[in-house]
Amino acid sequence: MKFLKCFLFFIFSCVQLTLAQDSFSPKREFRGVWIATVVNIDWPSKPGLTTQQQKDELIKILDQHQKEKINAVMFQIRPATDAFYAKSFEPWSQYLTGKQGQAPDPFYDPLQFAIEECHKRGMELHAWFNPYRATFDGKEENIAADHITHQKPNWFFKYDGKKLFNPGLPEVRAYIDKVILNVVDNYDIDGVHFDDYFYPYAVRGQEIDDSESFILYNNGIKDIKDWRRYNVDVLIKGLNDSIHAHKKYMKFGISPFGIWKNKRQDVEGSESAGGDSFYGLYADSRKWVKEGWVDYINPQIYWAFETTAAPYGKLVDWWSNNAYGRHLYIGIGAYKVNAARDVNWKSAAQVGRQIRYNRANPRVEGSVFFSSKSLTKNPVGLEDTLIGNYFKNPALPPLMLWLDSVAPNKPLNLLAVEDDNGVLLSWKLPKIAKDGDKAYGFVVYRFSEGEKVDLTNSSAIKSIYYGDITSFEDITAEKGKTYTYVTTTLDRVKNESEPSLPAIITLKISKSKP
Repeated sequence: MKFLKCFLFFIFSCVQLTLAQDSFSPKREFRGVWIATVVNIDWPSKPGLTTQQQKDELIKILDQHQKEKINAVMFQIRPATDAFYAKSFEPWSQYLTGKQGQAPDPFYDPLQFAIEECHKRGMELHAWFNPYRATFDGKEENIAADHITHQKPNWFFKYDGKKLFNPGLPEVRAYIDKVILNVVDNYDIDGVHFDDYFYPYAVRGQEIDDSESFILYNNGIKDIKDWRRYNVDVLIKGLNDSIHAHKKYMKFGISPFGIWKNKRQDVEGSESAGGDSFYGLYADSRKWVKEGWVDYINPQIYWAFETTAAPYGKLVDWWSNNAYGRHLYIGIGAYKVNAARDVNWKSAAQVGRQIRYNRANPRVEGSVFFSSKSLTKNPVGLEDTLIGNYFKNPALPPLMLWLDSVAPNKPLNLLAVEDDNGVLLSWKLPKIAKDGDKAYGFVVYRFSEGEKVDLTNSSAIKSIYYGDITSFEDITAEKGKTYTYVTTTLDRVKNESEPSLPAIITLKISKSKP
């Protein structure tokens, strides 16, 4: 009997701990989602929709992600050396309008629209580029006449029916740098993002046709495989330097394949037995973090805890031990939920376990989900699980103190006035910070009567948004109750100020109708 009581107490304690972990909603956590545009995976639902239909679809997607408390969007703007943005010298994407090179009609700028809509919802927008993919399929008739593959055919090699930039050519690296800096300079994005596509994934019987460029540009490197890795390294380091030279606060991150090397290949590799980025894609992803060439690394660990060749927990542990002080966000394969033949993905429980595992590791700063529709379609209640258990409250992105460690000044003259809908707040812009930064956004907190003003309490956050709007209407305030409001200022990298002076208000009790 005593043993049974101890066992039951142990089970009860584990359940209580799990419930506590599920309900915990940290104040700082990266909660990202990929919105893929290539072949219309997530948006728009099909090519050639009207401008209004495209806008309506994107707003609906972002509204759902806001309910999920997502705070960052990886928005694919260059899937195949084309553009989802107006200020480009590459042709409009066929996945947007149905024909490469054809502009939206009526005209609008999808990237600018997405930035504005993300920022008003308290979401960062990271511009997701595919640097080397020039065509997605072999249908040459779909390629615009002014496409770079026609202008500079010697810059490309063909592999598995697709054209890819040759990373070994210095002029190619300079061109990609130019493309990305054009967006950095002309748009208010929060980050530059790459996924796992560098040199192509191996296909049996295919060879990379770069032997001539190896002879010309080997830089004394004897092994062509080492040279390919060198080419990718040069691009990453150069971009890191140039992006931050143009905008010091800009975040640069990469989402590599989930395995760097396996331990059987290198004693410093992970306890896994799958494909790898180092030998398979010529991408030395660990080096980029170790050298500080990226601000965050976002490995795609799209496997279950039970996957023998690539166990989720072992890979998260390995990456956390190789983060070298940079941010580590884990890519979670939400697309597998109730879609994979793997029984471990038949419910939302696998994703919940992965979120809890990430949060238990202090070196893991958050998660990114592939992809958008895998959440918004709510397979087997996945979206409900996130909203109800894991992402109950809003969260700010984690700080990158190597980019900026100076907090902004607090908002001034906070006022609270009762109106027909609840409480209308207004305040004045703060003074410019000592590092010259202006206010980039604001957080609004509300505390009930008798509740301590505590900025670490994420449940008190009523709004996070980026912009210089200095008012907020709280339509959830209840009649007859007393509230204390404070606001804080955010800068570009989401450093937060001290709170404003509080505004305390007691709402009138509604008069009952005769």
